[in-house]
Amino acid sequence: MNKTSKNLCRQVGFELPNQYNSSRLLWENLPKNADRAAVIHDSATWTYAQLVDEASRIGNHLKRYCAVSERILLIMDDEPAYPAAIMGAMRAGLVPILTNTLSPPDLIEYFLKDSGVTAAIVSRDFESLLTPQMIASLPCKVILKSRLTPWADESAQLPEHPASRTDAAFWMYSSGSTGKPKGIVHRHEDAPYTAHTYGAHILNLQPDDVCFSVPKIFFAYGFGNSVTFPMSRGAAALLLSGRPTPQRIYDQIARHRPSILFALPTVYTAMAHSKLADTADLSCVRLCISAAEILSDELSKQWRSLFDLKIIEGLGSTEALHIYLSNDEGLQKPGSAGRVVPGYAVRLQDKDGKDVGSGEQGVMHVCALSCADSYWNHPKKTSQTMRDGWIVTGDCFVMDEDGFYFYKGRADDLVKVSGQWVYPMEIETALNEHPKVRECCVQAVELADKRYSITAWVSLVDEALGDEVMTADLKNFVKSKLMPHKYPRNIVYMENLPKTGTDKIDRHALKALNHS
Repeated sequence: MNKTSKNLCRQVGFELPNQYNSSRLLWENLPKNADRAAVIHDSATWTYAQLVDEASRIGNHLKRYCAVSERILLIMDDEPAYPAAIMGAMRAGLVPILTNTLSPPDLIEYFLKDSGVTAAIVSRDFESLLTPQMIASLPCKVILKSRLTPWADESAQLPEHPASRTDAAFWMYSSGSTGKPKGIVHRHEDAPYTAHTYGAHILNLQPDDVCFSVPKIFFAYGFGNSVTFPMSRGAAALLLSGRPTPQRIYDQIARHRPSILFALPTVYTAMAHSKLADTADLSCVRLCISAAEILSDELSKQWRSLFDLKIIEGLGSTEALHIYLSNDEGLQKPGSAGRVVPGYAVRLQDKDGKDVGSGEQGVMHVCALSCADSYWNHPKKTSQTMRDGWIVTGDCFVMDEDGFYFYKGRADDLVKVSGQWVYPMEIETALNEHPKVRECCVQAVELADKRYSITAWVSLVDEALGDEVMTADLKNFVKSKLMPHKYPRNIVYMENLPKTGTDKIDRHALKALNHS
């Protein structure tokens, strides 16, 4: 822990004993919250007592195959057994790895080999990802199928392994946007820190809250929303298995009445443009949270018009575990990622490593106790990204005079178009404000002669509008918002933009389409 992190802990009053196991987030709900709902799922509602029993059985079963500190790959859907597996593995002294369930088999094989896991737990719908040939060639000792509950006869009593607060607790893999995904190692102290900071200061979570996270648990954002935060307050998590379509999301809200909705701009966009939006009842929801992508002012206004609810935008990362910049209920600025969440520190630096002031653009660095120290087996990337407790995000921001941060794109996205420097994200932000644009993605595309041009992939509110007249209108709209040279030279209309497993726009897939 560096000096900045120590000061931040002191400022927010965060303390943990040196011996601390993150599974206490679940176990400390006993006996007070034993009969309260912990997990709500279409299959059943589980109390905290039931979830502790299931976690104990899973942990005891894993101990048959795995030694302390060995890693467990979790290829699981959002079902009650998932948070139980995470907590049970950690309590047993093991290290669960939360895995993107939309990964193809070759990437699953990479995760197995790279992490050196000794066991895996897999949900019914993902069993085909683990082929017999793959299993036979790996040192993984056992594959446990959650639908068979092979731990059912184990003891419901599991003593806590005496972990240090700085021991590895769980992993998540990066999205692989800059090469192969990297294992991000988080400690036992990281999750409770996010509950003490973001969970307390932004969510103001109460025991009667029901948290519904559309992003899955394997996503760092979803892990906090569905596991860390509700458990830290004795609240409930609503889990949805399978693909979250607008129809299914609205159905879950109608059936289970959550009080906090967590989603991404792409999800809010799909929900707002669904024919169900006009009749949906969201009166149970007190807070809508958005992260991972920029939330357009147009979407914010539309959502508020539909449901009389604000969307609270924030920004986080897997390396920092959750959100470190956020607007809040009391004060927001459209288009901003918000202000610094209490318990975090950020700084903007220029290319020479000097801090920049208000109104100046710089690369964001973030520091807090929850920031990971390393990537597994990637010392070079670790040294580039993790510097003395600070995470170098590679994201460019400008801070205004009120302390709100505005995203300007990736540091490596700056390209010259027609001899002038352009950030594609700046154009994307402007284009998203057009009332006819449902969602869009803007990127620099390399031409055959090695020059760059700007392409926008656009999904319109009305697909029939994608003609030459609309193209001219969109280009002129962006020119009216930005400098004249900052506009998309090429506009490609699509019914729906491709999405990643975390429901972000799949920028790599769009670039691949351009080259095909």
